[in-house]
Amino acid sequence: MASTKPKLHKNVWLTGFTSFFTDVSSEMIYPLIQAFVSSILKTQASLIGPILGIIEGIAESTASILKLFSGYISDKIGKRKGLTIAGYGFSALAKALFFIPYWFTVFAARIFDRIGKGIRTAPRDALIAHSVDPSIKGKAFGLQRSMDFAGAFMGTLLSFLLITFVFKDVDRYAEPSAFYPLFAISLIPAFIGVIFLFFTKEPDIGKKDAHAPKLSLKEYTPGLRAFFLAQFFFTLGNSSNQFLLLRSQDLGNTLAMVTLMYLAFNLTTTLLAMPLGSLSDKIGRKTILVTGYALYGFVYLGFGLVPTGQGWMVWVLWLLYGVYYALTEGAEKAFVSDLAPKNSVATAIGFYNMIVGLTLLPASIIAGFLYSLWQPLPFWFGGIMALINCLLIAFGVRRETTSA
Repeated sequence: MASTKPKLHKNVWLTGFTSFFTDVSSEMIYPLIQAFVSSILKTQASLIGPILGIIEGIAESTASILKLFSGYISDKIGKRKGLTIAGYGFSALAKALFFIPYWFTVFAARIFDRIGKGIRTAPRDALIAHSVDPSIKGKAFGLQRSMDFAGAFMGTLLSFLLITFVFKDVDRYAEPSAFYPLFAISLIPAFIGVIFLFFTKEPDIGKKDAHAPKLSLKEYTPGLRAFFLAQFFFTLGNSSNQFLLLRSQDLGNTLAMVTLMYLAFNLTTTLLAMPLGSLSDKIGRKTILVTGYALYGFVYLGFGLVPTGQGWMVWVLWLLYGVYYALTEGAEKAFVSDLAPKNSVATAIGFYNMIVGLTLLPASIIAGFLYSLWQPLPFWFGGIMALINCLLIAFGVRRETTSA
C-alpha cells in the first residue's frame, strides 16, 4: 500500500491568511514611513537618517525581548493560540498612533506594533512547526512566508495606486495630514487578519517533557549556537529596509516609483518563498541559507555602488533582494526548529528572534549615522557582515537535525 504524503494542516493556512491581511495593512504604511517622518521633519532634514535609525532600531529591539519571553511562556504552558491572537490584536490597535503627527508618536506606533509582533511570533511559528510532519516543515514555513509577502505585495500595490491616482499630494514634502486617509484604510485589513486565528486549533505536542524549557543558550547544540552567532554578525549590517527605500529615493526616484520597486520586491518573494522553502526540505537548510546570505551581500554592495542619477539601476537590486528573502525567511525558522529540542521549539525561536532584533538597534543606529556621513557606507558595511555570516554558517554549523 502506497504511503500517503503528509499534507499541510489547516493551521498553516489560517495563520497564512492572518499574515496576508496583517501585511496588507502594514505594507500600506511601511514604504511611506520614511516620507512621513521626512514630512514631519522637513525643517530639520539632517535629523531624518538618525531618527529613522533610532525609531526602527529601538522598535525592533523592544519586540525581540518579548519574542524570547513569549516563546518561553508558550513552551512552559504548552499553548500557542492565545498569545498569537493577543499579539496580532495589539499590533492592529497600535496603528491609530500614526494619526498624531510627531516623530515620537511614529516612534510609539512602531514600538507598540513591534510589541505585538514580539508577543505573537514565537508562539505562531511553534504552532506551525507542531502542526505539520517534519518532512514538509520547510514547505509549511515557505507557504506562511509566501502569504505574508503576498499581503505585503497587495498592501504596497494598494498604497502605490492610492498615492498615484487618489491621494496625489502624498509625498515627503506634503503636510503630515495628507497621509491620514491611507492610515485609516490600513486599519481594516489589520482587524480582518485577527479573525482567522480564532479558527486555528491548538496543536497536540504530546506529553510535556520532564525537563522544562530553560532560558539558557547552553541548552542548545553547538550548531544552533553557531547559527545564533552568525545571525548576530549578519544583523549588525542588516539595517532597516527604510534605508533601502530612502537610498532609492535619494538616487533620483520619485516616492511612487520607489513604492513600485518595493512592490516588485514583495511580488518576487511571494512567488518564490514556497518553492524555495520546499527546496530546503530536499537539499538542506544550510545550503539554501548560505546562498541567500551571499546574495544579500551582493545586493547591499550594489546599493552602495549605484551612482547618483542612475537610480533606475536599483530595480534589479530590489528584485534580487526579493530572491534573498524567499531563500532565507522560511528556511531560517525551519532550521532553528530542526536544531532545537522538541520541548523548547518556541523558546529557541524566541532566542533567535531576540538576537536578531536586539542587534537591529545598533545596526539601525550605525546605518543612520553612516548614511548621514556618506550614503553608500551602510550598504558596504552590510555586505561585509553578510560575508562573515556565510563563513560562520558554512564552517560552524555541521548538523541540521537534533536527536531530541
